[in-house]
Formats: sequence, C-alpha cells, structure tokens
Amino acid sequence: MPSVLVVEDDPSIRQSLIEVLAEHGYAVRSAGDGFGALREVTQSPVDAVVLDLGLPDLDGGDALRMIRGISSVPVLVATARDDEAEIIRLLNAGADDYLVKPFSGGQLIARLSAVLRRTSTLPPAHAAHGARGSRPAPAAEPLRPTTVGELAVDPGARTAYLSGRELRLTRREFDLLAFLAHHTGQVVSKRRLLTEVWREPYVDDQTVDVHLSSLRRKLGERAAAPRYLLTVRGVGIKLVAPR
Repeated sequence: MPSVLVVEDDPSIRQSLIEVLAEHGYAVRSAGDGFGALREVTQSPVDAVVLDLGLPDLDGGDALRMIRGISSVPVLVATARDDEAEIIRLLNAGADDYLVKPFSGGQLIARLSAVLRRTSTLPPAHAAHGARGSRPAPAAEPLRPTTVGELAVDPGARTAYLSGRELRLTRREFDLLAFLAHHTGQVVSKRRLLTEVWREPYVDDQTVDVHLSSLRRKLGERAAAPRYLLTVRGVGIKLVAPR
C-alpha cells in the first residue's frame, strides 16, 4: 500500500484529502505545517508528499527545498498560485508536479498516480491500474545518445550539454528533452508527450507547456524566437538543429 504525507494547514481541507486518498488505497499521514512535514519525512519515509504552499510556519517553496535537502521523495505541490513563473520556480526547486487549487479528488488521484509511476515508487499492480479508468502505460522505446547542432543528450548518463556546457535540468525536463531528441525533426504532439514521457494521457496540456517554457529558457531561447524547440501550431513540438 503506497504511503502519502499530506501537508496542509487547513484542517477541513486536510481531512478531505486524507479521505480521498484513503478511499483509493493509500496509507495516509498528515502534517499541518512545514516543520511537521520535515519531521515526518525524516522519521518515517513515505512514497509521496502532497504539499500545500500556504503553511503557517514556512513558505511552501522553502519547505520543498528543505525536503529536497533530505529526501528524493516525489512531491506533488498543491498551490493557489497559477502564474507560470511561480510554477516553473517550484518545478526547478524539485517539485515533481503541481495542482492548482481548487482541484477535484479525481485530479489529485490521477496526478499522484502519474507521479508515482514516473518515479517508480508505486507497486507494479497499483501502477498498472493507476487512477480509476486509467490505462496501463505503454512500453517505453529505448532512447539513444543524440547530437543536434551544439546540443548533446545522453539518456543513459542522463546528461545534456549545450556548446560544451552541462545543462542543469529537472528530472522531467531531461525526460522531455531526451524524448524530443530521440525524435529529432519529427513533430510530436502534446498528447503523445503526456502518454510517453509523463505516462499519463489524461493530464492537461498545460503541464507540457510549463516544462517546455522552462526548457526553452535553459536552452537560451524563447517561444517567440526559437532555436531548437519549434512549435508547429495546432500539431505539436519538434526539436531541430538551429539554422
């Protein structure tokens, strides 16, 4: 039974989250503040953390960084902050995914199941079924080292270099870049990225948009002035060598 730590200062919301997770077979522990969450993670490891940002003692972003300092546990951030810059900051700080409040119990379970599948902490039987109504993830195609222009991506070593400089990418940014590099020159739809990179075809496209925006910034480009990541309007994204 996967275990989840719910970090939420509002007692009624915390109880609702606990009930939803318990109904779907999770063993749930909870904390009402940031330092309580750190104690829980330190004293008794869990499979995932659902972290609210509006905590009474610590900013949720600070709590996230402190958790990352002691554990690699997957963290799903629950936030009312929906601006892109803030979400990118949280992903770069170590969040594995995010949910913007208010969200439904179904959204929580789907995102949590996807995070656990991606990070391989979910038992195989639970991972195969995931959230209610989800399908087993397709087998991944092996990725090979690829060089595109001055960009070199090695999935085996999980390294990416641009003009000889190693890029500091989050886990999901690297997975996204490696998949696009493996399909260099091909237009890949966001639905396919969600299915084959995120392993969750039912998550909204904004998840891909946020990661692409962060990845573009680290590649030294913008959507309005792309070099490697080209958007084909209404179709998808492709990775190409700059002209």
